[in-house]
Amino acid sequence: MPHDLIAFRRGDPGYEAARRAASFNARLPDRFPEIIIQARSEANVEAAVALANANGWTIGVRSGGHSWAANHIRDGGMLLDVSRLNRVEVDAAAMTARVGPGCEGNAINSLLAKKKLFFPVGHCESVCLGGYLLQGGYGWNSRVLGNACASVIGIDYVGADGIARHASAEENPDLFWAARGAGPGFFAVVTRFHLKLTRRPRVIGAKAAFYGIEHLEALVRWAHEVGPRVPDSIELMMLVSRKTDFVKGAGITVVAPVFSDSLRQAWRDLAFMKTLPPGATRKTPFLPTTVKAMTRQVMGHYPADWNYAVDNMWTHATADQLLPGIRRIAKTLPAAPSHMLWMNWAPPTGRPDMAYSLDDQTYIALYGVWKDEADTPTASTWARDNMAAMSPLSTGVQLADENLGARPAPFLAEPNMARLDALRAKHDPQGRFYPYMGRV
Repeated sequence: MPHDLIAFRRGDPGYEAARRAASFNARLPDRFPEIIIQARSEANVEAAVALANANGWTIGVRSGGHSWAANHIRDGGMLLDVSRLNRVEVDAAAMTARVGPGCEGNAINSLLAKKKLFFPVGHCESVCLGGYLLQGGYGWNSRVLGNACASVIGIDYVGADGIARHASAEENPDLFWAARGAGPGFFAVVTRFHLKLTRRPRVIGAKAAFYGIEHLEALVRWAHEVGPRVPDSIELMMLVSRKTDFVKGAGITVVAPVFSDSLRQAWRDLAFMKTLPPGATRKTPFLPTTVKAMTRQVMGHYPADWNYAVDNMWTHATADQLLPGIRRIAKTLPAAPSHMLWMNWAPPTGRPDMAYSLDDQTYIALYGVWKDEADTPTASTWARDNMAAMSPLSTGVQLADENLGARPAPFLAEPNMARLDALRAKHDPQGRFYPYMGRV
């Protein structure tokens, strides 16, 4: 083993701390890698893959540990932690950046804000770019810019043979295609992403409204009615929880973040919010803000070191079709911060040819979140059971919030899945990297 490789064998002092540190979710699975490698350089990654080849270990890769299902933590094999590869280089003139997989979205956002540049980082502040970009990357202003992976223009990677290479549309295009959407099924280790940046929107802000849970049906019908004409500059979302601001008990928060180049345009784009159903306990005016502030507010629903059980679905079902399941979700909702997220998406046109290929008009995600072990039986199965019941209305799932080990579901278009399987067989014939935990 190379002398500069930081490694923990199972049973070594520090092993369990390293295993636990590799997951944001305190609900750590009973899966134990044979060895954990904490890479600090691309050379470390090359050495780790060579070591796995020499020992016949299958590799799981961790960048930020935000996989709710902890895809990267498997029994036996190697856990390769690349979170320390977090260097950022920005070329403002070329409007590009080079970032390590361990770079947190909020870190690059803060750096780009100073240069009046923008990249659609994730909604949660501690999500690192590695897993986020591989699985697609739905982030701030993605209805305009597309999934964040569409703004990846190249990757540096170490393949199953332990050799470092670059991939782009012109060089090793198979790996470039796969990296944009393969998620935890990617068959290489990305050591650096090359990103295309855009100018930062001049105006960033939001409007919000708060309702008691008795208005759930009216709001679902309203959201489905206005959804197709909501401007792309706006991410219309509803959050259902047993603890809602300005509401006694369970309620719904309706929030409309907007990204615009003028205040006048932002007001025009938000005009649809005037059609909200009556009965709100409070409505806010348009409030200018920052991505950093919005991300910090989002994190109130995703506390660190809590237990999570998550599931989701894409759908184009009607409000009438969805409401029985949504009523059941609300009726069985565990204690806060567990919640349901409803998001108006409507896939953008002109998506690049890449592995990412499955989404739909509406996104529904359920997050069971709990601290007290007494809440485990309800919170741990709530998301899975309700999504399973609504699966006939589902187009598939998003890998960001997948639960494939417990409930397999489609996550790529069938032709893309077939192409990805063929590329895996070609570029990783020995199965050096773990496949998905569940498939349909």
